[in-house]
Amino acid sequence: MTRRAPEILVDVLLIAVAAVWGASFLAAKELVAETGVASGVALRFVVAASALGILCLLRRERMPRGRGLVIAALLGCSQAAVIGLETAGVHLTSATNAGLLISLALVFTPVLESIAARSWLPRSYFVAAVAAVAGVALLVSGGGLRAPNPGDALVIAAAVVRAVHVTASGHLTRGREDSTLAVVFVQLVVCALASTAVAGADLAPAVAGLSAAGWADVIFLGLLCSVFAFVVQLWAVRRTSATRASILMGTEPVWALAVGVAIGGEAVGLPGLAGAALIIAASYAGQAIERRHRRSRAEASGGADGEAVSSGRRSVAATGPRSSP
Repeated sequence: MTRRAPEILVDVLLIAVAAVWGASFLAAKELVAETGVASGVALRFVVAASALGILCLLRRERMPRGRGLVIAALLGCSQAAVIGLETAGVHLTSATNAGLLISLALVFTPVLESIAARSWLPRSYFVAAVAAVAGVALLVSGGGLRAPNPGDALVIAAAVVRAVHVTASGHLTRGREDSTLAVVFVQLVVCALASTAVAGADLAPAVAGLSAAGWADVIFLGLLCSVFAFVVQLWAVRRTSATRASILMGTEPVWALAVGVAIGGEAVGLPGLAGAALIIAASYAGQAIERRHRRSRAEASGGADGEAVSSGRRSVAATGPRSSP
């Protein structure tokens, strides 16, 4: 039976979100080569916060207050930490490595969530986690085993912080009715203020000396990778299953690999390709195992399956746009 056009449109848009997220690593690497890490991050988030602020104004979104505002601001701080680590990492390693290594957050997040829920994951999940770690070793080996370089280590640290951010987002925002767009706007404002403060006096010269290609990267990261991707995923996930959305948006590391090699001209040897395949496969397997575990717990307790857009990745309502570099 032929699928309806709206369903196809949803799939195409979700794949587009994954594609721009995957391409964000190369764009970030090119941008910070011109501006420096702090200035590049500041420019990206000033643009994103400004655009989303206009959207919130047009939609007359009600801003969070009281405890909701505090929670949004705290999540903005952790979001800023993720972005800073990712961007600093991609500056020192390849865009391909960064795009694949950050997907380890898919493995780390369910572990943190299981600890918070006091419900340990099945052993098969940790087999997938070990496979992901083996994939990392192959990816960064450069043809022979070695420790990750500083950029690789920063991106792995970003994956850990992202896992903490996603877990905290789910617990802190559960049961709240604050506008999703407004919460994300607060987070982006915090990110913009924090990165601008860190950039300090370096920001103005970075803006003045930015090339046309650099401005294109700023617009791509600020508008497409943040505002466009978030609005599209928010629209799309309400029109398809959480599982399908998770699978389609989970193709991000595949796009990161493709963009890094095809457009960035980055070389990935056979050990690196094997490592990339292991990371991607282990991430998908880990998601599937965690999802089945959560469903079985829900059925056992007689509760509903509270599946989010992407288990172990992000709750759309809680975390807003992905924290890409």
